[in-house]
Amino acid sequence: MSVFVYTKLDAITLPVFISYEYNKKRYEKYPDQEDIANIQAARDQANNHWLPISRMPIGEESRRNDDAGLTHTHHFFPSRTLHVLSSFHEKLRSLQPGMLGCLTSIIQRCSWQNRYMPQHRGNRSREVVGPLSGTLYIPYFALEINPIQYIQDKGFNTLKQLNRIGRSNAYISTQSASSLARYVENESVDYVFVDPPFGSNLQYSELSFLMESWLRLWTCQGEEAVINGARGTDLEDYTRLMRHAFEAMYKALKRGRWVTVEFHNSQNIVWNSIQNALLEAGFMVADVRTLDKKKGTTKQLTLANAVQQDLIISAYKPDREFESKFKLQAGTSDGCWEFISSHLQQLPVFVTKHDQAEAIAERQNFLLFDRMVAFHIQRGVTIPLSASEFYAGLDERFPHRDGMYFLPDQIAEYDRKRMTVKEMLQLDLFVNDESTAVQWLRQQLTKKPQTFQDLHPGFLKAIGGWAKHETTLELSDLLEQNFLRYEGGNIPKQIVSWLAKSSVHRAAIAKVLGQESGVRSQESGEDEGQTAKLLDLVPDTGLETRDAGLLAAARDRWYIPDPNKAGDLEKLREKALLKEFEEYRTTTKKLKVFRMEAMRAGFKHYFQQRDYKTIIQVARKVPDTILQEDPKLLMFYDNAVTRAGEE
Repeated sequence: MSVFVYTKLDAITLPVFISYEYNKKRYEKYPDQEDIANIQAARDQANNHWLPISRMPIGEESRRNDDAGLTHTHHFFPSRTLHVLSSFHEKLRSLQPGMLGCLTSIIQRCSWQNRYMPQHRGNRSREVVGPLSGTLYIPYFALEINPIQYIQDKGFNTLKQLNRIGRSNAYISTQSASSLARYVENESVDYVFVDPPFGSNLQYSELSFLMESWLRLWTCQGEEAVINGARGTDLEDYTRLMRHAFEAMYKALKRGRWVTVEFHNSQNIVWNSIQNALLEAGFMVADVRTLDKKKGTTKQLTLANAVQQDLIISAYKPDREFESKFKLQAGTSDGCWEFISSHLQQLPVFVTKHDQAEAIAERQNFLLFDRMVAFHIQRGVTIPLSASEFYAGLDERFPHRDGMYFLPDQIAEYDRKRMTVKEMLQLDLFVNDESTAVQWLRQQLTKKPQTFQDLHPGFLKAIGGWAKHETTLELSDLLEQNFLRYEGGNIPKQIVSWLAKSSVHRAAIAKVLGQESGVRSQESGEDEGQTAKLLDLVPDTGLETRDAGLLAAARDRWYIPDPNKAGDLEKLREKALLKEFEEYRTTTKKLKVFRMEAMRAGFKHYFQQRDYKTIIQVARKVPDTILQEDPKLLMFYDNAVTRAGEE
């Protein structure tokens, strides 16, 4: 294959190197006057064939080369190559429909986007590195390949693929995903996999403009879900279009079936808008995990802040039987538990990674609560349970292991598989606000009750990424508002359970309970069954004792309240949060720093009161980026806007 290497000097391209093959031998030379004269002759030669001479469209990517003189589609190709492509285009158009795919498969490699890297001289497979994906970047060293030979090498492979598709049952169509209803019957699709546009990552229609100009058929940009400042589309437009697309997929999908969404973006606001669009369409998110593609893109390999792995969101469409049951029980605690039972049925039971068990976030109590709230909000149904009532109900109704909840018939499978691995991988928790700080403390206190001094060093380390807009809270305030501290009296069961893991303290507990001889017969406190028997004897009111060692070990330790007794604590906290929210409601100033938990509590309270106007008014005092980055606030706000418009 012959190649000409050009260097870019402002708007001028100059040939600097020629490499070609003749009689199976490779020849290389620097251009001489005859070569330059031949190139110029090709540029001046009249072309009798049609050429794409469209102006590059308005956009963030499509007009990046205007200053270099590449303003129209034909400017992106060497003159000789352009003549060959136009002739090839004419031949293909005379054949059967679909043959133009052979042309579009070679367009980029035949354009000035083709890169040459002289540092790889001597290694033919690495000298020609092709176009930089995701951009219309024109390199300083561009490569002109022999288009005739490239058509022979690559174009006919496209023919083979087209013939193969023609003999299969595959159906290929091109239209906006939001218009699926025109082509696909409702509830006729078994599974949907979608790799949607992700905000402003890639400007698809602009990147496709060169190829589409040869087809004389262009993407309708009005239905393109991208954020593009030059075209005046923002996050709100993107979210609206994504919601319409997911709604169309929801209608097309059969009941009880799944959609998989591949996500690749470093911006939280885009991540939240994708999830929110899924929920508003009616889907229930069941699992979120990373997809390791093994081979990274150029940007992933070279940029420190590039997203290294894609996220995979698995969501399902609730089945008809559940929807019918829920309608009969909507707004009641029975309806809530009907939803949780149905949701748990859809979640993965056991996940391993590198021969280690992996915690399933969706099975943790706080996320189950969030999913329950979201399900009710999206359907305009009153949320029947507070967080403490929900957590207490979870413990009563569903078995749990390693901080995760299961259906009774799932727990046996989990226990069996859990025995096959030695270690449990905990979820990495990034603390950046009050909510995640409370989750971090709950995670620490689940391991064992701890004193303020035990928690403080780790807490300071964990809150290094605290959000600038979030009111900073002291560790002591977080502990007092969300957990309990032992200051004397009966030792709570939560602390007794931790003390019993020590052989010394277990013996003391056994003595208090009159079980001393039974414990002494065991070897150094390693019998978990004996420990469980002791704890069964401890009253719900805790262990009443005067043992100085036990009292000293338990003193000032913070612990997680019993869900059945956490209601009063939650009510006091919610009262304080709503009081703070009232300050936000009455102020006339924009809110730059505020307590996010107070904002969430206020939005939830006024949504339950059907006072959507208050939610909208307070939301306008919050910076748009903060509102868009918080999925809970965004969910309440979007639904408030929708319902306010319906009234």
